[in-house]
Amino acid sequence: MILNNNIAVQALLDREAIRECLYRYCRGIDRRDEEALRSAYWPDATDRHGPYQGSAAGFIDWALGKLKTSDARIVHRISNPLIELQGDQALVESYFDAIQEETDAEGRPVEALLSGRYLDRFERRGDEWRILARTVVYDRMRHVITTQVLTAEAFGVRQPVGGQHPVDPLYEFLGRVG
Repeated sequence: MILNNNIAVQALLDREAIRECLYRYCRGIDRRDEEALRSAYWPDATDRHGPYQGSAAGFIDWALGKLKTSDARIVHRISNPLIELQGDQALVESYFDAIQEETDAEGRPVEALLSGRYLDRFERRGDEWRILARTVVYDRMRHVITTQVLTAEAFGVRQPVGGQHPVDPLYEFLGRVG
């Protein structure tokens, strides 16, 4: 009976470690936190993400290159992670919703509303779980032209506002400024 309890507890710990990794990815991409983003993938991981297909390291370089040149605000929410543990591998389907500020071909501000799923193959190395291969499946997408760009001033008295690493209030809260 103790062996079965140990296996059940380990499965709970594994699932929680996988969820934490998924959340770290969202923080990394939304805050443009390169360290958090890279910590979600193994160095030899792959990513098939919209127009990008290749190494996860290449995806991170590509995405941060696009995002760091902009003050655009993005938010990812992740839910419904279904985790199928297979020893030191796990197959994980997670739903995501993303809101991203972009500009259209005429330079107008646009909100891109995206929904879909991450199909991830996770791998445990030592005691750590990370993404080894990701495929992003898009289920919904809508572009809405907006008249308001979300600058800090647009929030008025609703302060503080979110920002990029390291100036987002999160990093001071965590004691990791700089």
